[in-house]
Amino acid sequence: MQIERELTKNPRRRSYQLGNSQKLAPYVFVFPFLLSFAVFFAYPLINAGIMSFQEVLPGEVSFTGLDNYRGLWNEDFGAALYNSSRYTIWTLLLLIPVPMILAVLLNSKKMPWSNFFRSTLFIPALTSVVVAGVVFRLIFGELDGALMNTILHLFGISSQRWLYSSSLGMFALLVLAGWRWIGINILYFLSALQSIPAELYEAAEIDGAGAFRKLIRITIPLLKPITIYVVTITIYGGYAMFTESYMLWAGKPSPQNIGLTIVGYIYQQGFQYFNLGFGSAIGITLLGITLLVSLVQLTLTGMFKKED
Repeated sequence: MQIERELTKNPRRRSYQLGNSQKLAPYVFVFPFLLSFAVFFAYPLINAGIMSFQEVLPGEVSFTGLDNYRGLWNEDFGAALYNSSRYTIWTLLLLIPVPMILAVLLNSKKMPWSNFFRSTLFIPALTSVVVAGVVFRLIFGELDGALMNTILHLFGISSQRWLYSSSLGMFALLVLAGWRWIGINILYFLSALQSIPAELYEAAEIDGAGAFRKLIRITIPLLKPITIYVVTITIYGGYAMFTESYMLWAGKPSPQNIGLTIVGYIYQQGFQYFNLGFGSAIGITLLGITLLVSLVQLTLTGMFKKED
């Protein structure tokens, strides 16, 4: 009773007691995340979900039911889904094995100048995507003096119109993706490699295992958690890709929609044509596709299995 009276008489002491409460502390630490999650993710997602069932015009909003989702059955959305899916698959084939092999080489004590190569490969991640897109648009230009066409001339191959062909345009996007993201993925794999006990490799050498066998039997299995993480963010990045395509084609519609992505289609419908309801329906559909692909990938890799 006496303590309660002292707390009521001294509000400053009472606030100090609350601030140092063990029961209150977890909620204080979690609150900033919950607030940012609610403001920047939950609210926009709920609002977009509601808007996907509406026709949104300046000063006028009307409920249209599933009309926006029925409108997804068109050639443009099919092209955008195909391009995004193809880009995601190719980036998985590029941004998983290549950084893993490079990380193994850079982690080796026999590799000279390893620190120099680590920093050099990471520099592209610090470059603006917009600036990189402009530079790569010049590199893959259709003129004879463009860098890629100049390289082709050295091998006796005629100039190519890189950004006017579906396969060549995808190649340009993949080169840009590899240049930008390989260095980041190398850091992920390097951090995981340095956590593998050296005793495992020493025991394998005693048993007569070579470099390739140690890679297959020790390195790759122990890199599984970080590999699953890199695969997951690569899938997300593949379907969320927009700026690279937008800058390569200078913000203009690509020939026969060869550079149109799902996010680019959202931008086109929502902000260029001011069809916000239809753009929201595309965004919700993209969210569902990404979640479905990620769940399938995590299930196949055994992330949801209980450990024995």
